[in-house]
Amino acid sequence: MNDLTAKRASLWDLANPTRFLAIANPVIPWLAAITIVALLVALWMCFSAPEDYQQGATVLIMFIHVPAAWLAMMCYSIMSASALGTLVWRHPLADVSLRAAAPIGAAFTFLALVTGSLWGKPMWGTWWVWDARLTSVLVLFIIYMGLIALSKAIEEPAIAARSLAIVTLVGFVNIPIIKFSVDWWNTLHQPASVSRLGRPAMDTAFLYPLLMMALAYTLLFVTLHLMNMRNEILRRRVRSMRMMAARENEAA
Repeated sequence: MNDLTAKRASLWDLANPTRFLAIANPVIPWLAAITIVALLVALWMCFSAPEDYQQGATVLIMFIHVPAAWLAMMCYSIMSASALGTLVWRHPLADVSLRAAAPIGAAFTFLALVTGSLWGKPMWGTWWVWDARLTSVLVLFIIYMGLIALSKAIEEPAIAARSLAIVTLVGFVNIPIIKFSVDWWNTLHQPASVSRLGRPAMDTAFLYPLLMMALAYTLLFVTLHLMNMRNEILRRRVRSMRMMAARENEAA
């Protein structure tokens, strides 16, 4: 029992902001370099893919759109896990992680919406339709923007952290709606062709570039997330120093 308690304590110590910075600072440049290489390889694979017999060259939009949609949902899932860390375990870096991920998730969601419109125009003949998948992704973008606005509106750190965590968990109900909307309702989007039981329905000429781009997007997210977490920790330290200086001036 004592050994288990000691292991939990050591893992908790690793979540200390100072230790996090000590690990993140040397790791971020390497992650950034690996991300750039992965993006270049993914772009080469995507532009080397053949044209689709139905969509032609517009199939290239898929390699940007689909991973962006995946990362938009993955990012919010990480934020929801961070929200649980704030409310349940009082994890010292949970709120930092949530705040750091929000603008990245908003960017991926916006990219998914824009590229989806660009892809939908030649395929469906319209820039936008109010089907379940598109509407739920738009709702996700609004939730992201609302969380960012809420984080700026509340100055008290403890109240802000709790409020953000609660709203994030409430908004998580939208993630399964996005995921299963094509199965629950009649939409223009096709059912999943990659994450399905058995063999994917997509040809390997398109599947491998798509997965490589998804890997590159994931590496990009991890790199940006660590950078944003580092910046948030430093921002909080500067805020604490300013408050301490203000109290000292008042006392003097």
